[in-house]
Amino acid sequence: MLDAISPVDGRYRRHTASLSPWMSELGLIHHRVEVEVEYFLALVAMPLPQLADFPQDKVEPFRDVYRTFSEADAQWVKDKERITNHDVKAVEYFVKEAMEQLGVGAWKEFVHFGLTSQDVNNTAVPLSLKRATEQVVLPLLDETIADVARLAVEWKDVPMLARTHGQPASPVTLGKEFQVFVDRLRGQRDALAHATYAAKFGGATGQFNAHHVAYPKVDWPAFGTQFVEGVLGLTRTAVTTQIEPYDHLAAWCDALRRVHSILMDLDKDVWTYISMDYFKQKIVAGEVGSSAMPHKVNPIDFENSEGNLGVANALLAHFAEKLPISRLQRDLTDSTVLRNLGVPLGHSLIAMNATRKGLGKLVLNEAKLAADLEANWAIVAEAIQTILRREAYPEPYEALKALTRTNGTINATVMAEFIDGLDVGEAVKAELRAITPDNYLGFASKLVRG
Repeated sequence: MLDAISPVDGRYRRHTASLSPWMSELGLIHHRVEVEVEYFLALVAMPLPQLADFPQDKVEPFRDVYRTFSEADAQWVKDKERITNHDVKAVEYFVKEAMEQLGVGAWKEFVHFGLTSQDVNNTAVPLSLKRATEQVVLPLLDETIADVARLAVEWKDVPMLARTHGQPASPVTLGKEFQVFVDRLRGQRDALAHATYAAKFGGATGQFNAHHVAYPKVDWPAFGTQFVEGVLGLTRTAVTTQIEPYDHLAAWCDALRRVHSILMDLDKDVWTYISMDYFKQKIVAGEVGSSAMPHKVNPIDFENSEGNLGVANALLAHFAEKLPISRLQRDLTDSTVLRNLGVPLGHSLIAMNATRKGLGKLVLNEAKLAADLEANWAIVAEAIQTILRREAYPEPYEALKALTRTNGTINATVMAEFIDGLDVGEAVKAELRAITPDNYLGFASKLVRG
């Protein structure tokens, strides 16, 4: 869509279209209609005396009002909103019109009975967000984790020079470093999967005033909890103002931000490994890396992912900080902010698809990894001084420090000469000579589970 303002719905539409049923304007209207219909049917099931004779053979056809909801239906609501200047009232009129066409218009005034618009919004929004998270975001995250896990297993025995503070450090395996991201992502994936989707349902300012005055003998708080939790599958916040306080939504934002932060960390590490020539990238026919330098194959997938994750996290941070704050019983600032919930999800999908694409193009350059290990024999100093400690050798750390913290070259020959000069038995010297930069790996391979 060349005329789209946002790249989420324009350039990257192919990545984000799966969110539309849940997070678009059509999706929001659809979920509002679902809430209104199911609320009316919950009143029928109670039953309220005036609804006791609602024909049971019309229950499922009435549900079809939202089950078969179409773009044309959403346009009807939008056209009505131009008249009402109120989006939820337009939905109410749509449901009432549907009842007239279904032949049950005699009961239509119990649509939206006792509710304020936020009883509909604060159920429809978390319902749509829950479905988008469970049906779109989590499956793609699972696929992304699976990709990283597969590479962890494939490379679990490939030794690699570690770098702490950017300096050579005790060697690892490439697979173990990928397993770190697998474990981190799985942990935060579970946190996101167990997020609470909270809803407000209690009338104008949260205590069922209108419901209670009309039917004082009904336990409306219990009804509200049963409707929100038993019918919609959300969690009802029992004590609220006119709006749900959004604390759980803020927690959802933070959970997704942590997932994004880990993915960004992965993107940056892989980008760095590419710059170090640890990875080549598969060449795609017809692709151009630079408009001026024909040789370049840029790590654009990881850069694309990193950029989109940053945009997503900036929005999620704003949501988490802003939404739980509302003046007195409510102000309207949450409404316009909530309309943007789908935007960070869109950037999240774009980013994960980019990361997956980039991972799929990696070609391991084992020769470069091996060369870096061979050029950094100083990293076995830790192993040697530790064994010397075991043998009660005097000041082993200081001895290795004197050897390695120089500007001279430390290679296999220098290390062998050092070992030969140690005042220890031949068996210990043989043990020390067996240590090399590519086998001093601890339990790295065994830590990889995929």
